[in-house]
Amino acid sequence: MEPAEWVNLSDDELMEKHISRLGLKLEGSELEPLIRQLYDELSQKGMTFHPPCHIGDEWFVPVGIPAIFIPFFLVHERLRKLEHKMILEVEGETPEWFMRLMRHEAAHAYAYAFQLHRKKKWQQTFGLTSTEETPQFYRPRPYSRSYVMHLDDWYAQSHPEEDFAETFAVWLTPGLDWRERYRGWKALHKLEYLDELMRSIAGRAPTHLVEYRVANHDCLNVKLKTYYTRKRKLYEDSYPDFYDNDLRQLFDTGPELTDRLKASAYLRQHRRQLMNSVCQWTNENKYGINKLLARLIDRCDELDLHIKADDAPQHLQVSAYVTTLVMNHLFTGKFKRTK
Repeated sequence: MEPAEWVNLSDDELMEKHISRLGLKLEGSELEPLIRQLYDELSQKGMTFHPPCHIGDEWFVPVGIPAIFIPFFLVHERLRKLEHKMILEVEGETPEWFMRLMRHEAAHAYAYAFQLHRKKKWQQTFGLTSTEETPQFYRPRPYSRSYVMHLDDWYAQSHPEEDFAETFAVWLTPGLDWRERYRGWKALHKLEYLDELMRSIAGRAPTHLVEYRVANHDCLNVKLKTYYTRKRKLYEDSYPDFYDNDLRQLFDTGPELTDRLKASAYLRQHRRQLMNSVCQWTNENKYGINKLLARLIDRCDELDLHIKADDAPQHLQVSAYVTTLVMNHLFTGKFKRTK
């Protein structure tokens, strides 16, 4: 991709630019070989339909349209750096992560292109679909063997269409012996049915191709500043006084002594370590965890709380508490607990 004048702008200057005017193209970008890799994987399975790819504001396949939209920030390194600064992570930034997402989205494209979800056996295998979107929050069963494991957060359990997409992605993954990997799982029956289903349409042209119109998906005609204002708000959650009792139990009140330090200072000191650790084990978004920690720090200051400088059991309690809040957010969409 040819260097553009906006590449050398400061973050503040870049944020004033409209995404649609950045001249972004998949052709010639470092994503193009990865898109070809998806097509090669499909061809090796006998699939001749290669879903067209477009640039969008997030990973998605429009309802009813067999086309894959790839987030604009993945197209250029400068935009990936900005995304990391604003959201603390870049979804799909490594080739491995990118391909996992591509295989998942390709499944949705195939479902629409061949109207797979209308087949009776498909519905018996994955469940009935509806016009409802995939819920943002759901209650997964981490130890269930009825679903494959592909993307994080047990995503196959969120919706019948996502169950199909995750099963398809596992089936498509090169070098994965899914029969051995899921031996003894109920999910193996889904994989075997999907293998049978895809063999039945191998080499066939799509039966349902809806024309793609740019005007219908003009999601990039906004400034980067507007895009990130909206996106960051998705990960914010009000931090009510409800947690004050928890914090008072976790930390101590009173004057600072020689062997103690302010709880807010402790949290600032361990902020990155806590964020990385909790994110690793919960798969929650780093930005949301970071915002939660910021609210905890501010509240500890307001309550004048302290912690012993070197108390391993209390360090463990702090980690467990933050993890509990984040897991509650995963299952309910709120950090606030209900009693």
